[in-house]
Amino acid sequence: MKLGFITLFTSFFIFSFTSTIGAEPIDTHTDKFRLETYFLGKTKAWGIIENRFGKNKFTHFEVDITGSWDGKILTLEEDFLYSSGRTDRRVWKISKTGENTYSGTADDVIGVANGEILGNRFSWKYYMKLPIGKSVIKVKLDDKMWLQKNGVLINNAKIKKFGLKFADLTIFFIK
Repeated sequence: MKLGFITLFTSFFIFSFTSTIGAEPIDTHTDKFRLETYFLGKTKAWGIIENRFGKNKFTHFEVDITGSWDGKILTLEEDFLYSSGRTDRRVWKISKTGENTYSGTADDVIGVANGEILGNRFSWKYYMKLPIGKSVIKVKLDDKMWLQKNGVLINNAKIKKFGLKFADLTIFFIK
């Protein structure tokens, strides 16, 4: 009897734990996230790239973003300043393709980024050309953003090469 209870308890615990692995928390108390509304005008962001390989494990950066929406295309002009002093610019052209779906392009994105909003979370995946020293490599990004009640947007992206995690990217946006 005691062994049966322990087995039942252990099975319940394992089932409870594994049923939440991979679950994405969605805040139903936050207004529905809309890229074209959130990024309209000026946005400031701060981030960190945690590199799993190489000498420089962490890279800090700031981003100044200007967004405009013409009713069909959201244009995001992102100006990066890295802790090394290096600067970069990315211009996203993002189209709303459905009620909750978007597609986007940028000069360093390979093909098209496709994403979907569910509640306060936006998820999209895409391939990007990433400069490493004097080389450029193709990486895959699994990019997720969560809008918070206070207007802060939290972004986490897993950067992969050959299916292995290469780096983590975390960004905090504020209006």
